[in-house]
Amino acid sequence: MKKLEERILKDGVLIEDRILKVDSFINFQIDVELTDEMGMELARIFKDSGATKVLTVETSGLPAAYATAKYLGNLPLLFAKKAKPNTDIGEDYTAMVRSFTKEVVNPIRVSRKYLQPGEKILIVDDFLASGAASLGLLDLVEQAGAECVGVGIVIEKEFQGGRALLEEKGLRVVSLAHITAFKDGKIEFGYTE
Repeated sequence: MKKLEERILKDGVLIEDRILKVDSFINFQIDVELTDEMGMELARIFKDSGATKVLTVETSGLPAAYATAKYLGNLPLLFAKKAKPNTDIGEDYTAMVRSFTKEVVNPIRVSRKYLQPGEKILIVDDFLASGAASLGLLDLVEQAGAECVGVGIVIEKEFQGGRALLEEKGLRVVSLAHITAFKDGKIEFGYTE
């Protein structure tokens, strides 16, 4: 998505050729118009997937997942929580996920009440790096006996291998901005669908 790539080049901050900071328009401050367009594009791509629900991880994935669910016909949006709420009564699917940027392993959880066998789940997230978050979400989907119909990503860092791990599982992976390298303080883009 050209508009997203241009925005990354304009406002993204590359830290040590390792981390891309996009907090001025995706993470802490949300560009609502751009997010709406991203959701519209992911919905266009996955319109024939048969998705019945969209799943993401709190919190950075929520805006894009919300917009995608909206344009897929106002599908329910489910998000995995990282912290166990004090209202939890132990009826969750859980998976362990390593955060690339925070360098910690956290459990993620979804209530069994909201993720049911037979549902068709589209995973949407803000970043794909090592694939840990998407694989954790996929684990939740599989625990529930549901089916993952694809993975929609806002920004992919291909060189960190997450796509390959997801495609090995037979999943369709679509990224709106496909980064092939961080090199000498520059961001290199590759093919996007």
